[in-house]
Amino acid sequence: MKILVSDNLSETGVEILKKAQGFEVDVKTGLTPDELKSIIKDYDGLVIRSATKVTTDLIQAADKLKVVGRAGIGLDNVDIPAASQRGIVVMNTPEGNTITTAEHTISLLLSLARKIPQATASLKGQKWEKKKFEGREIFNKTLGIIGTGKIGSIVADRAKGLKMKVIAYDPFIQPEILENQGIEPVTLEELYQRADFITIHTPKTKDTLGLINAQAISKMKDGVMIVNASRGGIVDEQALFEGLKSGKVGGAALDVFETEPPGGSPLLDLDNFICTPHLGASTAEAQVNVAVAVAEQIVDYLLFGVIKNAVNVPSVSANLLERVRPYLVLSERLGTFQSQTLEGGMTEVSIEYQGEVAGFDTKPMTVSVLKGLLTPILKDVVNFVNAPILARERGIRVIESKTDTADYFLNLITLRVKTQKMESSISGTIFGKYEPRIVRLNNFRLEAIPEGHMLLIYNEDKPGVIGSIGMTLGKHRINIERMQVGQEKEKGGNIILLTTDRVIPGPALKELISLPSVKKALPLEL
Repeated sequence: MKILVSDNLSETGVEILKKAQGFEVDVKTGLTPDELKSIIKDYDGLVIRSATKVTTDLIQAADKLKVVGRAGIGLDNVDIPAASQRGIVVMNTPEGNTITTAEHTISLLLSLARKIPQATASLKGQKWEKKKFEGREIFNKTLGIIGTGKIGSIVADRAKGLKMKVIAYDPFIQPEILENQGIEPVTLEELYQRADFITIHTPKTKDTLGLINAQAISKMKDGVMIVNASRGGIVDEQALFEGLKSGKVGGAALDVFETEPPGGSPLLDLDNFICTPHLGASTAEAQVNVAVAVAEQIVDYLLFGVIKNAVNVPSVSANLLERVRPYLVLSERLGTFQSQTLEGGMTEVSIEYQGEVAGFDTKPMTVSVLKGLLTPILKDVVNFVNAPILARERGIRVIESKTDTADYFLNLITLRVKTQKMESSISGTIFGKYEPRIVRLNNFRLEAIPEGHMLLIYNEDKPGVIGSIGMTLGKHRINIERMQVGQEKEKGGNIILLTTDRVIPGPALKELISLPSVKKALPLEL
């Protein structure tokens, strides 16, 4: 598999990719969009930072591309819907630079309060202006944090260490969670009114774009100081300029801008404004961390099918991965098995999780079921990324349900599918720690390993049927590796599920179906 690294990446990460079995790695930075588009068709993986733009046009040209890995957290430069539509996994590394960005925020806050950049420039200009650069203490001051995710929480922790009072606004986090962290939850209006310093740690969305605008600034304390090391555009730069110029805003520090680089922004001419060129994640440690993380994620996905930190497909946390992995395998195989037994187009898919498995995040398992259901129909078009999209496009209704207990089993996953012609159900569980089993198919109870070349036979419950089936397969030199037999007494029928050593050829299948007691024979590939 070929991997292209199109932006600067720590050599540590590049070496991880180069050492992976079967990987061929090219490092080509500084490519123009046209140059990148002309070569992307040859690559299975693409590793980027912020410079490369993964546009719809680029994705359309990427015939083999399976994964885009961003060494960092921001994905503004990737067309995620277009990637999802093509079945391309998009990953980032959200943990790699959280501490670095939080520390940079604190650095900006302290530098702003003590006017360190201005004083440095003055002293380097052969001046000694002690009175001009009188600063402010942050001790006992109120820090208002907008957004208390990973970075915001670390900033709060560091600020409390500096003996600041921390208040925060985050509508997506329960107030008691903030209180347990020693943070006072407040409304946005209250934060504006009370905070001496305000720092922003939210993603840029339609709701946060221009959040700090003229109206918001008018509600703030006179002399408030504002720090933004999250995303450019959350602070309205023209409104900030007016606030700084009037003195309503005592000072501001930006690491991010609406346009980067900011060019001739009027903010750069103000003495009470300091800035850095998007350095939040720029430490040696962070660059190694994100490079290692993205390289390992790409290796895990391309070699082992393990998805971590994907933004367009459910991920499984590392500490649960080993426990959940068997259920992901089981889920996909239940779907693959069921799909090959159905007649008519699917209209509804119902998945019931029973027992301990119901306590897990079941979204990845549901995606696995959908992939399994659609793969026999769409082949290589479907994968773990686009399976939900393809199901939705096909008008398939997907229903999940959970129950804490499961009859006869510690865990049970039951898949029920409605089509335009029929309804069918299949149930499976895990034996031991890792072994998937099919334990029920409609009204038939059985115990089958869902793998390999399989043959599902519906037959009359008469003596000699199994013998005739075995003789027919033997005549075609097909060996039976495993056999499961179930009974449906009320209909006087049997179900036989065979695993064979090779694919059953057409003539053998035709002869099986012609046997007097065989009603139906379906070859299955898992």
